[in-house]
Amino acid sequence: MDTGVFPIQSWADFERHFQSQFFPVNAEADAVNALEGSSYYQGNWTVDDYLDCFLTLVSDAGYTDPQTLVVKFRRGLKTNIQGQIATMPFGRPADTDPEAWYAAARRIDQA
Repeated sequence: MDTGVFPIQSWADFERHFQSQFFPVNAEADAVNALEGSSYYQGNWTVDDYLDCFLTLVSDAGYTDPQTLVVKFRRGLKTNIQGQIATMPFGRPADTDPEAWYAAARRIDQA
């Protein structure tokens, strides 16, 4: 029934309505579960596509520890890419530097 009154009266009302309709109820739990499984692995994706998905998941999961980020990122990379990074004779990224791992993976993927 149309009452002639718009149901959203403020920005906060809009945000609440939007989130209830379009955001998963358990986004954090869903992201944690994905990161504990293998569904987020790179597979046939480019490193850029994999990284976009990975960064969304870790953000949703609330992961911030650099070493955890590297472990999860490395685990999901294609075996040949993670192996090349792990065995770099010089300039190997530290296991506590996710940004360096992301950059190294991109360089190898583009080569």
